[in-house]
Amino acid sequence: MTTLPTPPAPGPTPAIGIHDLSLATGHFVLPHATLAAHNGTDVGKYHIGIGQRSMSVAAADEDIVTLGAAAAAPLIATHGSDNIRTVVFATESSIDQAKSAGVYVHSLLGLPSASRVVELKQACYAATAGLQFAIGLIRRDPTQRVLVIASDVSRYDLDSPGEATQGAAAVALLVSADPALLAVEDPSGVFTADVMDFWRPNYRTAALVDGQESITAYLQAVEGCWKDYTEQGGRDLEDFAAFCYHQPFTKMAYKAHRHLLNYTGHATDEDRAYAAIARTTAYNAVIGNSYTASVYLALAALLEGEQDLDGRPVGFLSYGSGSVAEFFAATVVPGYRDALRTQAHRAAVDGRTELDYPAYRALHTAVLPTDGGDHRIAAQTTGPFRLAALRGHKRIYETR
Repeated sequence: MTTLPTPPAPGPTPAIGIHDLSLATGHFVLPHATLAAHNGTDVGKYHIGIGQRSMSVAAADEDIVTLGAAAAAPLIATHGSDNIRTVVFATESSIDQAKSAGVYVHSLLGLPSASRVVELKQACYAATAGLQFAIGLIRRDPTQRVLVIASDVSRYDLDSPGEATQGAAAVALLVSADPALLAVEDPSGVFTADVMDFWRPNYRTAALVDGQESITAYLQAVEGCWKDYTEQGGRDLEDFAAFCYHQPFTKMAYKAHRHLLNYTGHATDEDRAYAAIARTTAYNAVIGNSYTASVYLALAALLEGEQDLDGRPVGFLSYGSGSVAEFFAATVVPGYRDALRTQAHRAAVDGRTELDYPAYRALHTAVLPTDGGDHRIAAQTTGPFRLAALRGHKRIYETR
């Protein structure tokens, strides 16, 4: 009888999380003061009522591919592409029913052919699914790194209630073992319910939303995923230094956190909610709803703020209409400030070109040709990548 050798004792499991983070946003910006003037509305409806100051608008030659590539390019420039064997592209603004937008980004960035690329969809939640997918891959092989890209251009009908919450942005996350920014913890709390609060059929370019139903569904999901998180043995609410929520508009984050405080038996005063949320809203308030990127724009704003978060736990509530939600915790890695891209991020936001209302409306109503002909697209963006043409039903991209 052959005796099998005793397997070696497993070594300590390395921390896994976000090693680097980079964002990109649309070339144009429409201030809410301009929208209010057009609508004959008091601007306080936007500035105070929903907590929004302006919204990013994509140029005619920008889309989720160009934004996603622009967000990811600095990560590749800094860290190279070695050991990136997976690219996960999260979006609800998909440009193709079959081909992943991430494959275009893979090409634009010159990533290795020995890699898998997939696109994930579940409204605004999908980037968190991508992050958890990445953690599982790295746990299996800690030498791998995974590029997770969240990229969206949100669109609602002109003069609809949702119009003021539009936005355009991408966030790229480099996920690895021994991360420099954020170590993601176990467990997660998850929740799913079949709700028609927000949806976009294949035949529409603009989303449909039942505003009140969406708020109700969001708050139901907050309860559901927190309940599951605590049942899985998660942290106490008092442990967290701050909370990053999905922000379809920034006031929703405050509403959601007050709801969580109430659900867990805590005081729901505005000062307590402000202390937990305020540092996460800086980018979302001026970019608008970036769907899958929103909760990670909140993270960028939090880390780039003045508070020292070394070693502190942060709570994340990722919500996607329809609906799926997840609550998880992550600990900020000591020395994280050395890995931040604050200057580049603020330059991207401050460098947008302001639109007047007629120019914004013209961009909103423009549609790409669908006849399969050869159509050049006017150069507007000054970003590193642009959608240059449509040819034979194919999108042709250029790198500057």
